[in-house]
Amino acid sequence: MIKLGILDQSHINEGQNAASTLADTTRLAQEAERLGYGRYWISEHHAGKMLSFSSPEILIAHLAAATSRIRIGSGGIMLPHYSSYKVAENFKLLEALHPGRIDVGLGRAPGGMPTATRALQENKFVDINKYPQQIIDLIGYLRGKMPEGHPFAGLHAAPSIEQVPEVWLLGSSYESARIAAQLGTNYAFAQFFGTPGGETAMKHYHENFEPSVLYDKPHSMIAVLAICADTEEEANELALSTDLFFLLLENGIDQLSFPSVKTAYDYPYMESDLYRINRARERRVIGTPEQVKAGILKMAEQYQADEVLVMSSIHNFEARKKSYRLIAEAFELQGEI
Repeated sequence: MIKLGILDQSHINEGQNAASTLADTTRLAQEAERLGYGRYWISEHHAGKMLSFSSPEILIAHLAAATSRIRIGSGGIMLPHYSSYKVAENFKLLEALHPGRIDVGLGRAPGGMPTATRALQENKFVDINKYPQQIIDLIGYLRGKMPEGHPFAGLHAAPSIEQVPEVWLLGSSYESARIAAQLGTNYAFAQFFGTPGGETAMKHYHENFEPSVLYDKPHSMIAVLAICADTEEEANELALSTDLFFLLLENGIDQLSFPSVKTAYDYPYMESDLYRINRARERRVIGTPEQVKAGILKMAEQYQADEVLVMSSIHNFEARKKSYRLIAEAFELQGEI
């Protein structure tokens, strides 16, 4: 059976604040562990008013301390903003604190608007074309084996650890799949973004994977937006919040919070909005446990994915927990349920 994990963007729900949202995130990670999910990943975004955090490595430390078995990871660290050396130090420390439970997912997207990117990269020249070299450097620092002739050969990234975190490249394009295959890393594709060409990108990754110092064979994952409820009608109603959220996001509107179902229901949609929403729903999995299971398995097969990260973007926290529980039960995850 396909392995399942959770992707949590921890948006501040309408009527909540950052503190209550982070408390819910912690409870959800604990629930995910209880249900038998294998991973719990959190994202990196900047400057949005609805964000409850922007530093995944700090939240990873908190969530790993609040759980005991589930893998906790970044989905992901936007590496061009940072020094590979510093990222290696952070994640080696996390791995030392929680051995065998840390994933470092890496991306090259800015994770925010241009002003935020300029602030993150203040007084720093960033060449996005050096992203592959940054990954190579990060792997070298993690393993404590920088190549001879490298400007920082022999530089130690503390602490010393027996094993390194799992390294994943994240992407929503062919180029990210190409880099992951060339460098021999794991690869995770953001299917929920809706970027065309995902199946081709994943096919390229599997067919062109080059064994590396980290892995001898390809390992892939997709992130899917899935909303599950007892009835199809209820699931579709819960999905109204996601419909409005992504519609406003695509329009470049800075939202103060993740909208409630009522706010989404009362929104004055234009015909073009409804058309875009219906098209977006084609790449999401919404329905009963049986429907969601079938949809996830179909997507996993289409993308040749070994694992699936599920993102249940639901305003009501109890309904969100129930969505993950119903999915876990449908897939017969080996948790404590």
